[in-house]
Amino acid sequence: MENSTSNSEQSGKMVEFHVKRQEREGAPAHWEVFKVKWRPNLNVIALLQDLQINPTTADGKQTTPPAWEAACLEEVCGTCSMVINGRPRQACTALVDQLQQPIRLEPFSKFPVIRDLITDRSRMFEHLKKVKAWINIDGTHDLGPGPKYSQNLALERYKQSECMTCGCCLEACPQYGPQSPFIGPQAINQVRLFNSHPTGATNMAERLDPMVGEGGVTDCGDAQNCVKVCPKSIPLTESIAVVSKQATVYAIKKLFS
Repeated sequence: MENSTSNSEQSGKMVEFHVKRQEREGAPAHWEVFKVKWRPNLNVIALLQDLQINPTTADGKQTTPPAWEAACLEEVCGTCSMVINGRPRQACTALVDQLQQPIRLEPFSKFPVIRDLITDRSRMFEHLKKVKAWINIDGTHDLGPGPKYSQNLALERYKQSECMTCGCCLEACPQYGPQSPFIGPQAINQVRLFNSHPTGATNMAERLDPMVGEGGVTDCGDAQNCVKVCPKSIPLTESIAVVSKQATVYAIKKLFS
């Protein structure tokens, strides 16, 4: 009897969540309150999917389904980034039973709003271009195997490579924003990643050049918010320290060359 009572109570349970709505960049924002039926193992994506089927507010008014993005649903692509209960994170791994209700869903504040929970994060990818976050291998296919490096370095680089350009670190960073030229921890981490590769190190100067200019690594205020919210637990503050040292050496050499 106890189990049947418990199951009955759970079957009638509702999940309340508030979504910040905005039709487009510059349009006035407002909040809408929703309730959906609870079921086991719900995540935030599932809540939003339920609304697509029946976009009705908690007080029974018909509305449009909130706009949001998702792809992999396993915290790999970084697409479903949003602010959940005041914390930047991935909606696919935000489990309802682990969140305080009412759940509050907001778009990132550091990027232009496209609609509702979708933001234009293309600035992040422009930063990757700026620091040349790749290894030039064109024309090297006929030169045989590339240089080897240690297993320890491989493990270290693997952790840095887990960055999915989700933008959580940038949303949490007080130095990063629309009015700031700061390039942010995600791009700085990529500088470290590709500078540590034996082949990538040949282009180290090109990556460090933007690090010593406006918006470079010296603009970091050492708030350390980035490392606290990174979904992949990448040692971002460590990467900032490593690149800061590299940039200092590069700046001194450049001064006297």
